[in-house]
Amino acid sequence: MAFSGPPNSTVAASSRRPDDTILVRRAQNGDTAAFEELVRHYDRTVLRLASHLTDSSEDAQDIYQEAFLRAYRNIGRFRFECSFYTWMYRIVANLCCDHLRRKQLYNRYAYAEPYSADDEETVLDRASDQRATTSPERAALNGELRKRILWALNKLSPRERMVFELRHYEGLKLQSVATILSTTENTVKNTLFRATHKLRLQLAEMR
Repeated sequence: MAFSGPPNSTVAASSRRPDDTILVRRAQNGDTAAFEELVRHYDRTVLRLASHLTDSSEDAQDIYQEAFLRAYRNIGRFRFECSFYTWMYRIVANLCCDHLRRKQLYNRYAYAEPYSADDEETVLDRASDQRATTSPERAALNGELRKRILWALNKLSPRERMVFELRHYEGLKLQSVATILSTTENTVKNTLFRATHKLRLQLAEMR
C-alpha cells in the first residue's frame, strides 16, 4: 500500500465515523478501506509532528510515508494496550529520533553555519506573525529569532528534543508523552527540564 501524502479533500469527517477500535479491528481482518480511514483521520497530525522535528518538508513526507507503511504492516500486532493515536505517535517519534540521530552524526563531520538566511522554511517560520500590519523591521527580528531557536533546538539530544516538541508544540501532557516514549512521567519531566535549561543556555550565548 502506498501513501502519497495527506488527501486534498476538504470534506469534514462525519461525527458518526466509526471509532478507532472498530476501524483497527476491521483493518486487522484485511479491510484496507478501514485502514485508509485511519490514515485520513491522522494524516495531518503525523505530518505536523514530522515537520516540527525534521525542519524539512521533504523529510517529513518521507517519515509520513514510512510511519503509515509500518502501521499497515504491523496492524495485526496491535493489542489495544494503548490507543491507536498513541501507537501512531510512537511510530512517528521513533522514526524522527532516528532521523535526528543521523542528522547529528552527519553534522559532526560537516561544517555548517549555525543558521543561514537560505535555510528551508520550517514550522517556526510558519508559526510567525504573517499579518500585513507586521513591519519589515519586526519581521526581520522575528526571522532572526526563529533561526536562533531552531539552531538551539538542533543542539538538543534527539530524546530531549522529542520531549520538548511533544510537550510544547504538540501540547501533550507529560503522562501522554511518557506513554508515547514508553517511559515514566518522572523521566519525561527530568528530560524536559534538561532540554529547557540547555535551550536557555544556548540562546543566552548567542546574545
